[in-house]
Amino acid sequence: MPNTLWTISVAAVTAVVTAIATGLFVTPRLDARKKRIGEAHAARDTFNAHLGTVLSACTRLRALPADDPAWTPVLRERLRGERERWLQQVDDATRWMVDHVETYAGGWALRRHIELAVGYAGCARMLMLSERQECTKLELLAMLTLPVQRQFFGFWWSRLRYYGDDRRTFDETRARLLGEPTGP
Repeated sequence: MPNTLWTISVAAVTAVVTAIATGLFVTPRLDARKKRIGEAHAARDTFNAHLGTVLSACTRLRALPADDPAWTPVLRERLRGERERWLQQVDDATRWMVDHVETYAGGWALRRHIELAVGYAGCARMLMLSERQECTKLELLAMLTLPVQRQFFGFWWSRLRYYGDDRRTFDETRARLLGEPTGP
């Protein structure tokens, strides 16, 4: 009987010490890690949302004619307001992407993904700040955004299938941005 009591006592003390040590040393590190991983994924989701905003706003702006003689002054004014709102959405999205690039770009395992995200954020923001004509900005921004969105958030088979084309399109558009004059 004393042998069994001793075994139960040692097991109970071991369990208590293990639970206390785990609670003091392991659990806080796991909670901090969980929080960091959650924040990184939330930032990536926001990055994806902003890419979608840029693409959809560019598409809407390019599809809407600048002016139509058949429009009434009221309609013309309303559409001008919509254009300004959509351009503001693009401006806000590119501003967020360049301001928060370290939160969503640094966590990718591949160096090429980090470079693509950082390069895109910088190019997209500089394009929005440039003095190019609006139609040129929208065209170049859509050409920059589509390959980036597909490489980061597309299905795995489209990432593999279009990697070379996406990289070439991105590099060519970036070279066009750097080589083109920025004046009106």
